[in-house]
Amino acid sequence: MKRYGLNNVVDLRGRGSRGAPAPEAGAPAAVPGRRARRILAFGGGKGGIGKSLVAANVGIALARSGHQVLLVDADLGGANLHTCLGVAQPATTLSDFVLRGVPLAKLAVPTGIDRLLLVSGAQDALDAANPRAQVRARLLQELRAQDVDYLVLDLGAGTAVHTLDLFLLADHGVLVVLPEPTSVENAYRFLKASLFRRLQQLARELGVSHLAEGALGSRDSALRAPADVVAHVRATDTEAADALAAALQAYRVKLVVNQVRAPADETVGPAVASAWKKFFGLEMDYLGGIAYDDAAWRSVRRRRALLVDGPDSDAARHLGSVAERLRELDPVAPPP
Repeated sequence: MKRYGLNNVVDLRGRGSRGAPAPEAGAPAAVPGRRARRILAFGGGKGGIGKSLVAANVGIALARSGHQVLLVDADLGGANLHTCLGVAQPATTLSDFVLRGVPLAKLAVPTGIDRLLLVSGAQDALDAANPRAQVRARLLQELRAQDVDYLVLDLGAGTAVHTLDLFLLADHGVLVVLPEPTSVENAYRFLKASLFRRLQQLARELGVSHLAEGALGSRDSALRAPADVVAHVRATDTEAADALAAALQAYRVKLVVNQVRAPADETVGPAVASAWKKFFGLEMDYLGGIAYDDAAWRSVRRRRALLVDGPDSDAARHLGSVAERLRELDPVAPPP
């Protein structure tokens, strides 16, 4: 008889890769049997919502708290994380991994912030923006094997499979939205697509894909609530259904509302979390809002990180609070 449980489900975050070349001095290593102690992914489905600014400054805040942090610009078509950090475009980028197999450890460059390194995103290469399945799998494996306290991923816009898989790789997937209807609508589509992908992965790991697919329908159709999918599986395999239900409850997205201008904007976060709970029966943690602040766009124009250029600004303080809440959710002791 099959026995299921969370320990029997294949961990999507995996364990380290083997045979990686030795990293350059100061770069994070891909260590066999090790993995990034926490992986954070910032997504949102829509461009221009400030994912890069949030990811960059959360990374800075975590590094300043004593943690080893690797920022990876995982936008495989429109990378600009280096600009938010005030770093010149690196000579080597994620394109070198995708197209030539260069290890991530050799692509990491200093940012000018102690304990914070950057792997810049792919640039101007169609093949890099649309990697093959084998390359995507190797990228996921190498990302999770980086020997750092926090691996911070800045994702591109849209719901491409590689974007969803990077979001699902994270210990904490952070959804960034603006208090605007278009952003909220795109965030909903991103969440729906990520949940669809997660259900597919879990069902495959549990060996009940044939049961779950019938309940899921197509990705573009109306997605049933996870409870409906679990019920469909339970009619045939009770143990698999129990494991699927437990794993789904662990899928808990985090939410940040960027560019908050008015008191009404503060209600967007709780409203999105409430709607997610109502329609899909899953919890969402609201990490807080980030004020609309002239200091933010001024820092980008100056090509300087906000926490460096305007550390006393409202937006900088709010970003520091988001980083602190992420740390408190799942504490990691900094190295001695």
